[in-house]
Amino acid sequence: MTGAGTVPQVAQAPVFRGPLAGQRPRVVGGLRGDPWLVAAVAALLGLGIVMVFNVSYFYGQERLGDSLYFFRRHLFAVALGTAACIVASRLPSETYRRLAYPLLAASVVALVLVLVPGIGLVRGGARRWLHVGPLSLQPSEAAKVALVLYLARSLSKKGERVADFMVGVVPHCVVVGLVAGLLLLEPDFGTAALAVGLLFLMLFAGGVRVRHLAVPVLAALPLVLFEATRAGYRAKRLLAFLNPALDPRGIGFQLMQSFIAFGSGQLWGVGLGESRQKMFYLPEAHTDFIFSVVGEELGLAGALVVLGLFGVIAARGLRTALRHPDPFASLAAFGVTVSLVLQALVNAGVVLGCLPTKGLALPFLSYGGSAMIAALIQVGVLLALAREAG
Repeated sequence: MTGAGTVPQVAQAPVFRGPLAGQRPRVVGGLRGDPWLVAAVAALLGLGIVMVFNVSYFYGQERLGDSLYFFRRHLFAVALGTAACIVASRLPSETYRRLAYPLLAASVVALVLVLVPGIGLVRGGARRWLHVGPLSLQPSEAAKVALVLYLARSLSKKGERVADFMVGVVPHCVVVGLVAGLLLLEPDFGTAALAVGLLFLMLFAGGVRVRHLAVPVLAALPLVLFEATRAGYRAKRLLAFLNPALDPRGIGFQLMQSFIAFGSGQLWGVGLGESRQKMFYLPEAHTDFIFSVVGEELGLAGALVVLGLFGVIAARGLRTALRHPDPFASLAAFGVTVSLVLQALVNAGVVLGCLPTKGLALPFLSYGGSAMIAALIQVGVLLALAREAG
């Protein structure tokens, strides 16, 4: 009802500001921005829940006296990550643009705090965790998201000036080099290498000249070789990668057990729940080497299905990157997709003996709190950008 002489007010639909001024965001709501992406991630999450329960049941009973310890924590991480994914999927790209620099600064501060004795938690000889109430969080997982948003905003802001070496390459290498250096101090060589790989792929996608990319690559090679061989355990891992049979009961034990798992699975697997390698033969079976148990129980067919689902994520993410009209959002979609898929490929390469052993989990499948939440937040970002791209 309106009073006499008054004109009814019609609510105006929201519009983009900044580079997308005048365009109306295509918001559907919920997780329906890209049903193919949602289906692929849901399938991986479902398989991950089954496999974590399957693999950690005996491990939790033997080590902690609670067979469901890891399963409960995994379910909690999935629930928390799904809630964060829903929130992230409802935010416009302009919000992510504004968050890029503050999130990077917060991540750097958190990575520094991890290294402070009494603040950072030490587990397995590495200082990678911070206590936040009842949770233990890994700042390195937030740093992955922060680097993607930072690089997307910085490259899109510079525009055609990225063709200049001092503008397009140097500042980004300095920032990512700082983050990678802090990660190496934890130490976390795997995430540091992932950050560097992400840097070069996003620089290439952002329009940096290929010959300019060759300069930091050549400069970084001696540092990478030094860091890979400086620590004794890394050198041993490299030798085990080249020939794990040289020390099958020592440094090559984990990789040999992974080979046995895949070999036992053959084409169709030994059956869900029937793995023998998970019975304390395969170390880290519920985290870094969960893909080996997938290969044993579900065979080559199951392993290919998992890789195919990551292929769907890659295709849908790149589709969003190509279709979005905003350069920042396009680069952000590309970076998030590369971050998720590259980590999956590295994990699969490690357990198959194609890459040296690194501590990188398999997204959506491996047990883990911070890694699971960060991966689902990245999915939320992709869904938000997919709705805007149409």
